Amino acid sequence: MFGREGLSFPTCFVQSLATLFLSQLMASSLNPCVEEITNITYRCMELNLSGVPAEIPPSTQNLDLSFNPLESLTSNYFSAVPALRFLDLTRCHIQTIEDYAFEDLHNLLTLILTANPLWHLGSKAFYSLTSLQKLVAVEDNISSLADLPIGHLQTLQELNVAKNNVDSLKLPKYFSNLTFLQFLSLKSNKISSISIGDLHVLQGEKGRNLTLVLSMNDIKYIQLGSFEGIHLHELSLRACFENTSVMKACIQGLAGLQVNRLVLGEFRNIARVEDFSNGLLDGLCQVQLQEFVFICFQRFDNCTDTLFDCLVNTSTVRLVDIYLNQVSAVPTASRIHQLECRTCKFSEVPALKLSSFKELRVLRITKSKYLTGFRQKFMDLPNLEVLDLSENRLSFIQCCSFYLDETPKLKHLNLSFNSVISMSGGLPLNELVSLDFQHSKLDSLGTVPVFLSLGKLIYLDISYTNTHVESQYTFCGLDSLQVLKMAGNSFKDNNLGDSFTKLTQLLTLDVSSCKLIQVSLSTFSSLGKLQKLNISHNKLLTFDHSAYKPLQALTVLDFSSNQLTVLTEKALESLPSSLVHLDLSYNLLDCSCNHLSFLKWAKEHGELLWSTELMVCNSPEHLKNVSMLNFDLSSCQLSAVLVAVYVGTALTGVVFLFLIYKYYFNLYYGLVLLSGCRRYADRDDTYDAFVIHSSKDIEWVRKELVETLEKGVPPFQLCLHYRDFTPGVPVASNIIHEGFLSSRKVIAVISNHFMESKWCSFEFEIAQSWQFVEGRAGIILIVLEDVDKVLLRRKLGLSRYLKRNTYLEWKDREISRHLFWRQLRTALLDGKTEPGRGGN
Repeated sequence: MFGREGLSFPTCFVQSLATLFLSQLMASSLNPCVEEITNITYRCMELNLSGVPAEIPPSTQNLDLSFNPLESLTSNYFSAVPALRFLDLTRCHIQTIEDYAFEDLHNLLTLILTANPLWHLGSKAFYSLTSLQKLVAVEDNISSLADLPIGHLQTLQELNVAKNNVDSLKLPKYFSNLTFLQFLSLKSNKISSISIGDLHVLQGEKGRNLTLVLSMNDIKYIQLGSFEGIHLHELSLRACFENTSVMKACIQGLAGLQVNRLVLGEFRNIARVEDFSNGLLDGLCQVQLQEFVFICFQRFDNCTDTLFDCLVNTSTVRLVDIYLNQVSAVPTASRIHQLECRTCKFSEVPALKLSSFKELRVLRITKSKYLTGFRQKFMDLPNLEVLDLSENRLSFIQCCSFYLDETPKLKHLNLSFNSVISMSGGLPLNELVSLDFQHSKLDSLGTVPVFLSLGKLIYLDISYTNTHVESQYTFCGLDSLQVLKMAGNSFKDNNLGDSFTKLTQLLTLDVSSCKLIQVSLSTFSSLGKLQKLNISHNKLLTFDHSAYKPLQALTVLDFSSNQLTVLTEKALESLPSSLVHLDLSYNLLDCSCNHLSFLKWAKEHGELLWSTELMVCNSPEHLKNVSMLNFDLSSCQLSAVLVAVYVGTALTGVVFLFLIYKYYFNLYYGLVLLSGCRRYADRDDTYDAFVIHSSKDIEWVRKELVETLEKGVPPFQLCLHYRDFTPGVPVASNIIHEGFLSSRKVIAVISNHFMESKWCSFEFEIAQSWQFVEGRAGIILIVLEDVDKVLLRRKLGLSRYLKRNTYLEWKDREISRHLFWRQLRTALLDGKTEPGRGGN
């Protein structure tokens, strides 16, 4: 039997060291929040917090407390974090915000209160937010804008109160104080009508910079004159109207409005929407607007004669997801400068009709799966500068002289992501500055020169166009070209050759993924101004310094994903001094000592290299997949014997550290067992049982175990981590002294969570050891769920303890519960002395 004269000095010293180690190990878990930027940004989502954690430093600028049960924000609630600039309180069950809740948050720029059931806001709830620029109060049970005490927030730029119960657009007088307000969203509220005076505070110039979003409200009526004298930056009315009749009437109510951008479209009941009818947009004749956006209208029956009648003075018209398959008529007085048709239903480009827009400068018809033909030509479009027909299914024959010869000012042509485009007809577009064919199949390009007339072209993208460059004259005529992108194509004999001889002004060249195996010595001889070269994803074996030496202006070189083994000393010397970024990742780099100069250079120029973590050694074999920058240069200067000694020592150290890491709990368990062998002489059984459980089973422990045993007859006193451990004392000391040394029994609440927890297994090991020291059966096993018994025995070593201790299974049925509690009380009564004799 071990003596009770107390702990010896060596034992106490060992226990103290072990306790300190355990305390340091757990220190990182004291702050439950994720530290994304040290002392600046913390994410504390869904942690069941009731306030700002004490561990959050005062220097914090960005704090996410979303999905925590805060419920009520009292005065000075965030006083511990006065430097906040961003605060997210989404879904925090906040019902009340009292006066001065945000006191001292003078630097806060963004406050998010989304999805909180607010029922009371103090009149000074937002006091002190003198820098606030963005307030998001979406889905917050707000019924009136007058309920928001924000009239003093003069710096406010964005107010989002979407998805609330606001039933009136009547803007309170305090809006006249919000002189910097640029965005107001009332999307998805209950506004059904707009009357004269509702927007009175925006009269004159006060709303000129304001974007007003009323989308997703069921608007049935807009009183004529409601928008008279109102200036807005943007007004969005998407999905506001039941049908076209309501839309037509409400558009009439916009008379007198001046707006930079007006957004209409979509309907609340698509089944009741009639076909587009002439006169639908007549109300826009009384509205001054610069840009009109019409979205998601699917009922066109070619009755579009009046589509543009009231848009003659509009600068930009955007038709998005409109099932329009033809243009019926265009007013001769139209001043539209920019027309965009995205996801429309044209089967061919309506070039002849669109030619009626004589002031047109920008035309975009994109993302139409029906658009396959271009059979008509544009007639007399003297001002057209931008033509974008990308992401359709167009096929051209002899692009593009026939279709575009009457667009003399065309500067930007985009035909990317289409089908097949034949280049045999040439491109007589003398003013063209940029040309984009990427991901469209080009016929004839690469065999004959087709760019001879494009002397002003600066930007050319022919990437992934199935182009095979056979002639050195392919790019003749491009005397001004600065950017050439031709990734994913191919060259004759997989050799870059002399294709770029005439491109003396080139600044950017992309020849990645071109199956290259060789670069000729004269390839870059004329590219003295080249600044960016992407030659990645090819099969180049070497970096010939003679070939790349002319590139003395180069700043970016991407040589990744090739088969390069090393940069020779001459290659390193030939690299231009202007180089800022060099990417050698995903190559077959050789890290042998034969290339020591290259390895040393790489270490010394780490700031120059991109993706250094992907620069790994391919050889020699023992260094395969090792980061090249982690290569030990000194190893190339050591003898073979010293290398062997160092390698052996390193391996031994790694194995030793691995064993300590793997068997840490076993070592610490041994120390605790050693210290526990010498007990205090005055030890007292304060508790009937010490409860070991996973933190994820705490609800069952509180509601079932504690409630039943401590309030039952007879009552039992349990020792629980969260309630009975002494604050400030290391966890290990609490487990030993408050737990095992002060309890008669140990209750282990076993579940799948328990089986997965190293801490639970550690405590259980100590429990078994103390049982061995005490020489009595003191462990009560409660299995909460169906746990694999074989796994249970193997994991916790129960094979020789199940017969000596009490083993109970919890089943939530009436008869089983009655039997369970009777057996548990019997086990706890075993060895319990009468009050006054050292027990409970």
